[in-house]
Amino acid sequence: MAKTIILVDDEELFRGRMAKAFSQRGFTVFTARNFDEALQVINKERPTLGVIDLKMPGRSGLELIVAAKGINPDMQLVVLTGYGSIATATEAVRLGALSYLPKPADVDDILSAFAKNPDLALEVIQDEFSAPSLARAEWEHINRVLTDCEGNISLAAKKLDLHRRTLQRKLQKYPPNK
Repeated sequence: MAKTIILVDDEELFRGRMAKAFSQRGFTVFTARNFDEALQVINKERPTLGVIDLKMPGRSGLELIVAAKGINPDMQLVVLTGYGSIATATEAVRLGALSYLPKPADVDDILSAFAKNPDLALEVIQDEFSAPSLARAEWEHINRVLTDCEGNISLAAKKLDLHRRTLQRKLQKYPPNK
């Protein structure tokens, strides 16, 4: 079975890091920012696996599960979200997702979720995982909150309980490499 996967997430940084990590593990990776892009890729490329963000602009990840399964009933899907609840987890699995993981999830977490299906015969290598540094995790969290606030620095600073100028200084720094 060809190792093809689509990563659907509106967060560009997260999507890029995941794509790189899956590519390094031998997957052919396709990416999409939203429901419409994902449907185009699924129709054209027919990936065997999919990682779907629950909350995206426009139509949700739950709607994408239904559409993807309509195109390819054998496609295995894992749903990721930073806004988890038992109700949405249950709904995702009921609609056909193999698993539901809270963010931040790494490639090994996702592969472990896919490995629950023995037909996929995926190899999960735990020892090559290296956790992101605290600085990197902070930078990603700040950018996620800023995205949720639609770029409004004052609102993001309030949600992060930071002074606006402190947040601006943190945003001017380059992202940590690890």
